[in-house]
Amino acid sequence: MFSFIKSWFMPRANVMTAGEVAEKFGLELRGDKNAVIRGVAPIADARPGQLAFYSTEQNSAAFKILPIDVLRNTRATVILLQPEQINDAPNGATLLITDTPRGNIVKILGKIYREPPRRGISRRATIERGVFMRKRKTVYVGQYATIERGAVIESDVKIYPGAFIGRNVTIGRGTVVGHGAHIENATIGAECVIHSGAVIGKDGFGYTRQNGHNVFIPHVGRVVLGDRVSVGANTCIDRGAMTDTTIGDGTKIDNLCQIAHGVVVGAECFLASGVGLTGGVKIGDRTLLAGQVGVANGVHIGNDVEIGAKSGVFRDIPDGERQMGFPAVAGTEFWRHYIWLKKNAK
Repeated sequence: MFSFIKSWFMPRANVMTAGEVAEKFGLELRGDKNAVIRGVAPIADARPGQLAFYSTEQNSAAFKILPIDVLRNTRATVILLQPEQINDAPNGATLLITDTPRGNIVKILGKIYREPPRRGISRRATIERGVFMRKRKTVYVGQYATIERGAVIESDVKIYPGAFIGRNVTIGRGTVVGHGAHIENATIGAECVIHSGAVIGKDGFGYTRQNGHNVFIPHVGRVVLGDRVSVGANTCIDRGAMTDTTIGDGTKIDNLCQIAHGVVVGAECFLASGVGLTGGVKIGDRTLLAGQVGVANGVHIGNDVEIGAKSGVFRDIPDGERQMGFPAVAGTEFWRHYIWLKKNAK
């Protein structure tokens, strides 16, 4: 009974056969092409009717290689694995063979758990005159969402209930705007995901002191997101004061991040939860900022940089550096300081 109730709350899978998956993603098939896949599960927990994967790829330190016994004892009907693990697979299992199981499982998950198309505009949504929709029939707007005049909504956009799209905002093709998200003064690229509660394009924390008083600096810039950008729940991205705040293609921003006015973040970056970027920060491409990293005003961080969790960055960091600590220093220097303090602390 519990399993039946639990199934109500689980994502609904699209049923496929092993042969269909192999053909769709160009995988080598060994076994029953008619084996039915009713869902995907971790290899240690998989049950008959499910697909699981096993891989020895070490794309980053975050990926742990499971013991080979986990593969040998799995109950999964279909297993995605590398050629070198074929002999360790259980007898009777249908195998999908590839050199890159991790990359392929992402595609398979997207196919099997693809959300059914949503289209149509709720009668309870508020859409002002002067909103331009490229292909209205492909757009979804949920109840109590608001779109102000001058906004441009491209094809296949989904705007969930309670979202707010301000004047002259552009939302690119295939972008998803979550429940309660708030977007103003912004241009959003194609295939972005704006999660629930995110606020994009509000004024930044820009003030000057005049005659002993804090005086707000009017903001006239925008927020510009590239394509395939993901913005986490309750993250805030401020509009620029005079220049735009920009986020490059493919960058992923976690929940509860703060990106201040005039920040420039490059392409394919990762910003983990709690990251705070102050005004004028510039970050290169493919850079990773771990949880709760703070970066001071105007700091420039290069390409392919990694910064450890809870670090404070107060000076520029060149390309390829690995830094951590408060203030952030090279990883080897940080650990030398830590070991010395541990030895000499009384």
